[in-house]
Amino acid sequence: MIEVEVHQQLRAFLRSQAEPYWPHHLTMGRLVARALRLGRSALIQTGVPPVGFYGRHRLSYLMPILMWPSPAILVAPDSVQQRLQFVEIPQLQQWIGTHKTIRTGDRWPSDDFPGLLIVSPESWLSDRLYDSGRLPRGVPTILDCADRLELLASQQLSFSLNESDWNQLLLARPDRAETIRQVRVKLTHSLFQHPPNPYQCYLLDRTEQEILQDLLNALEFSPHLDPGAVSHGRNLSLPDSWHLFWQQFHPHGLGQETTSPDPCPSLLWAEVDRDRGQFTLSTGPIEVASALANVWPQQPVVLIGGALDLDSEAPIYRQKIGLGDLTCVKFSVDRQNEIVQLYLPDRIPMPNTPQFQGALLEQLRQLLCISASAKGLTAIVVDDVPMKARLGSILAAEFGSRVQVEKPPGHEQGILVTGWEYWCQQQGFFPPPKLLAIATLPIPSLENPLVAGRVAYYKQRRQDWFRLYLLPTALNTLQQAIAPLRQSQGVVALLDNRTLHRTYGKEVLAALSPYARIDYQNITCFGDAKKN
Repeated sequence: MIEVEVHQQLRAFLRSQAEPYWPHHLTMGRLVARALRLGRSALIQTGVPPVGFYGRHRLSYLMPILMWPSPAILVAPDSVQQRLQFVEIPQLQQWIGTHKTIRTGDRWPSDDFPGLLIVSPESWLSDRLYDSGRLPRGVPTILDCADRLELLASQQLSFSLNESDWNQLLLARPDRAETIRQVRVKLTHSLFQHPPNPYQCYLLDRTEQEILQDLLNALEFSPHLDPGAVSHGRNLSLPDSWHLFWQQFHPHGLGQETTSPDPCPSLLWAEVDRDRGQFTLSTGPIEVASALANVWPQQPVVLIGGALDLDSEAPIYRQKIGLGDLTCVKFSVDRQNEIVQLYLPDRIPMPNTPQFQGALLEQLRQLLCISASAKGLTAIVVDDVPMKARLGSILAAEFGSRVQVEKPPGHEQGILVTGWEYWCQQQGFFPPPKLLAIATLPIPSLENPLVAGRVAYYKQRRQDWFRLYLLPTALNTLQQAIAPLRQSQGVVALLDNRTLHRTYGKEVLAALSPYARIDYQNITCFGDAKKN
């Protein structure tokens, strides 16, 4: 069986390499080989963080794919594809003596293609969600992007209208130019009446949705006809961007009939640029499970991610992406080589109190002073936008140009002040930090209108919105954020006292595991400091 062949070849190859050994290579290689042979789907949590300088687990699925005698599809981010093509795949092909054809692109090369096609997650999702026909059904597929699958699917199902789209609509429908201008003026006036918030983002209220509905009626638009279709004057010469936007936008309670199959409930919001006096309209799904549920039966698939769910069966993750019953495996993190030092002080004021910012600043000053003699980057994650700017200014006044706010520090002992989104996206471009100081847990804020809209969706269905949405999102973000420090066994300072005094704190600590708890600030935590 292919499982035996993969086990033997992978074991021999690993023994010949001087690279760090991942303890689960052989088990994962057999699992992937078995999934290919039986045509059964599987979900694998590797425990290996999905950031650029990691990738030890990839040998475990590349070996069975290259030894598999039939066609296959590998879905991997662009940042990973280059290393796969020029490093891992040539090494393995030379070792096992196969010459399986490898192609990259967004479509199947030919009907009789016998090899491996590597595609980006965006191209694969676009084909599957919209049934574009670029990729065949039934071909075994490996998805090395499960950590970002929900986000990527949401992006594929979201559409926006900006300044240029309004201009295109005016050019396409000069017969309705005055109506288009009036609607645009009304929307601008209404949106700019909303009080400013840190996100400069607002859900459209009922009045604003009715303004858009009036435009839809004036243009005689039917969202269920294909772009360019003409039926009794409907959909006459409208730009594609407007078709896509309105096909996703289903304003509830406005008398619009919805006949599309299994429509995803949508949010409609505007991002406002007050300096330029402009706005961007966007619509996207509240949840992607209903759309993705139609994708999984189209082919056997092996989904691979780092840390998707605290539970080995991943019930919350599978619910979020519409995944049914399948083989689920979760590998443990190497407790000896991937441990982090966790500083978790007590008696810090709660984040929602006026005293928190002063206490946070004092903790950061102490940590920066204690770690000053150790070489390496310090990252401070502060997601509150005004607080992030204030802390950046205060620390820059005390520590000079070493401090940068969401910009690469040009100093070997640089101090990066950043939000969660920037850090998780850019961490692969920085060396592993010696210290990661976390001001507050990455629980999505209800002050963000998009978060509030999704919470309202869960409430309407009488579901536990905190346990099903906010907490899993926070834990996934936290695990991704600390990933670089597992490589360096660095120090994580978690300064949010909710970890110790809320019932969900034990789940936060489980997400951080393995860790060694530090009850006091001690210079011996920083390995380089001892040498200096």
